[in-house]
Amino acid sequence: MRHPKSRTPTIAQLKAFLAVAEHLHFRDAATAVGLSQPALSGAVAALEETLGSQLVERTTRKVIITPLGERVAEHARRVLASLYDLSEEVEAARRPFTGPLHLGVIPTVAPYLLPGVLRLVRRSYPDLDLHVHEQRTPSLLEGLAAGRLDLLLLALPAGGASPTRDIPLFDEDFVLVTPPDHELAGRTGVPRDVLLDLDVLLLEEGHCLRDQALDICREVGADTSGGSTRAAGLSTLVQLVAGGLGVTLLPATALDVEAGRTDRLATVRFADPAPGRRIGLATRPGSARSGEYERFAASLREALCDLPVRIVS
Repeated sequence: MRHPKSRTPTIAQLKAFLAVAEHLHFRDAATAVGLSQPALSGAVAALEETLGSQLVERTTRKVIITPLGERVAEHARRVLASLYDLSEEVEAARRPFTGPLHLGVIPTVAPYLLPGVLRLVRRSYPDLDLHVHEQRTPSLLEGLAAGRLDLLLLALPAGGASPTRDIPLFDEDFVLVTPPDHELAGRTGVPRDVLLDLDVLLLEEGHCLRDQALDICREVGADTSGGSTRAAGLSTLVQLVAGGLGVTLLPATALDVEAGRTDRLATVRFADPAPGRRIGLATRPGSARSGEYERFAASLREALCDLPVRIVS
């Protein structure tokens, strides 16, 4: 590849390449950015020509990002996030709580909190153009760093490779869910170490709730090697419990919805302090809309106070 001329990559080229780097598949990347596959391939090739370096290895079966390509992808994320923040700052200064807001929500929160969130937006922020994206934590954090998402609703601390500004909303306990004929069914004040003798069913990898459940089991020395049974979502997980395949840990906010799907479930309450998780908002540090997000968080705390949670101010 010839030495590059004195040219600067375009925003379209950076977006196309970053999509390929994140999806590792040209067709999926093209769909994600709304381009045809030939247009996306052309934009990536143009970026390589501009930089005078190969960023992507194309094989018949997979896409491989070169070591230099990985570094370019990190630069592209920062550049695009900065440009988005610039647009965001202008919009925020023009009129708060207007225009688009892309909210990312994890699957173990979305079905239980979104009804309250959407009612709040309709009532208090009618000019806000809200877009909801339900994804697992790693995908949400990537979207936030790249500027595709503005605000995340997830378990804290958010973590991830890029820094975030976390705004806590509430703490909630985990409840042990068992079949109704289980020896622990209906008990309260149960110590955590009962997990030592139980087959705890888990969500599949990628869910932060799975990691939290594993941490709780490891704290008491329970075997976390587990079997082959995994669930993609909490609804499936509780059905597995109802079918007698084991027990599971459920967030308190999910209990009414998920336990209401079947009469083949019972609950077990842990002794204080019960294991639990913190839920909150996360955004990019220094976002121009930080003031809005703080006000939004305060409104959310009021809207969610009737849930079985402990509000964190």
